[in-house]
Amino acid sequence: MTQAMSARPGVSVPRLQFLGRDLTASIVVFLVAMPLCMGIAIASGVPPEKGLITGIIGGIVVGALAGSPLQVSGPAAGLAVIVFELVRDQGFSALGPILILAGAIQVVAGVFRLGGWFRAISPAVVHGMLAGIGVLIVVGQFHVLFDAKPLSSGPANLAAMPGRLLGLSLSNMAAAELAFIVALVTIGAMLAWEKWRPAALRLMPGALVGVVAGTLLTVALGLDVAKVQVPASITAAISLPESGFWAKWLDPSVIAAAVAIAFIASAETLLSAAAVDKMHDGVRTDYNKELRAQGIGNLLCGAAGALPMTGVIVRSSANVQAGAITRASAILHGVWILGFVALLPWLLREIPMAALGAILVVTGWRLVSLTHAKHLLRDHGPLPVVIWAATLIMVVATDLLTGVLVGIGLTLLELAPHLRRLRLGVEEQPEGETHRIALDGTATFVTLPKLSATLDRVPAGKPVRLDVTRLAAVDHTTAELLRDWLQRRRASGTPVELLGGESGRLATLAH
Repeated sequence: MTQAMSARPGVSVPRLQFLGRDLTASIVVFLVAMPLCMGIAIASGVPPEKGLITGIIGGIVVGALAGSPLQVSGPAAGLAVIVFELVRDQGFSALGPILILAGAIQVVAGVFRLGGWFRAISPAVVHGMLAGIGVLIVVGQFHVLFDAKPLSSGPANLAAMPGRLLGLSLSNMAAAELAFIVALVTIGAMLAWEKWRPAALRLMPGALVGVVAGTLLTVALGLDVAKVQVPASITAAISLPESGFWAKWLDPSVIAAAVAIAFIASAETLLSAAAVDKMHDGVRTDYNKELRAQGIGNLLCGAAGALPMTGVIVRSSANVQAGAITRASAILHGVWILGFVALLPWLLREIPMAALGAILVVTGWRLVSLTHAKHLLRDHGPLPVVIWAATLIMVVATDLLTGVLVGIGLTLLELAPHLRRLRLGVEEQPEGETHRIALDGTATFVTLPKLSATLDRVPAGKPVRLDVTRLAAVDHTTAELLRDWLQRRRASGTPVELLGGESGRLATLAH
């Protein structure tokens, strides 16, 4: 994996090298983002240009303000399901007020330095939520492969899937059959490219190759299938708040939706930022600054009538792997999206809807990570797996917010054995050339922000001695945090000595 370089004192990197690598990375991210922005918009039940506006704001505005310089923001699959339900139940006009309120909540959370608390959300809950969203995207976008619209709920979409396949007829090639062929070609081209792409073109995204293959097939054979509809001018896609805008904030359902979007978007963004930090040895994420930037971005998206945004791991990892060094890459990718939409809207109108649906089906499938469930079972026992599975099932069977709340509720079970002693003492002091940190008590998600702040204060490159001999217990959320921190320090070549980790989860940490 390519590691990004950072502009640190003592590291001399010519300005032109920054520009060259950031320019190249921005083009790669732009190619990844274009089909996903449109596909996620369609999965959200809104026109594709709404996703492109969010991508532009996420690149140019949030990229300039972000607390995670190499993270790329834009519309996220993780919010597609909740937006689809909001638009279906309350109408598109309610989305603007909801996003403005959600953005304001994020800004306030960042101002009051609450970013660390979002890191305390159990990884089992977050991955269970993403897996549930993945299932909903697959069963919903499956119908788009046949030029049909998704139904009103996950269970309804799932029940209708066999009928779509059984209704195909090779002797009567109508729109559904032709669209399905385009979708299969798109998926086949995407997966084949990702498996056998030449080394010289390793940064070319499979999603783009799949969309191009599906589009070329449609144009070459003149297939009569549904295509993307975008306005001739990007300004025509901006829908400013309507009259009666402020009155919607008096509706309890609007307030509840805003809180849900702010919570889920913030959690997904900050967990994505933590994952991006593992990929490079540059500047670490300022979580509160990132929250403020995301809040401003969602405020603008609400005012422009666009989709909500988060930090997105797919685009961010592409950014790091392409060699980005500074935030210029994220900003430039937003400029490229704006330029493409402004100058070449006719090209977007040649893309088949089935091709974008196919990309979303693959994206959704990859969100259902059984590997993470196996990791939880191996390292932390059955309870985190139960939390993961319960969150997934409730997201699919009910709704996103209910699933997350059920998962968080089950996480409280980990506190039950330690109710009499939830305190965590943290001592840190220099010992010669070594920075010593001693933990005393019980390390749970309740005390995770305190522990996280302590670990983040450790000077880069300084040897660390982590003393856990007096640590009575550690839950899986804190264990994951410690593991990631240890891996990152050791990967950077900094010695870390762990004292007292001879059994249980601490033994796993030691190795």
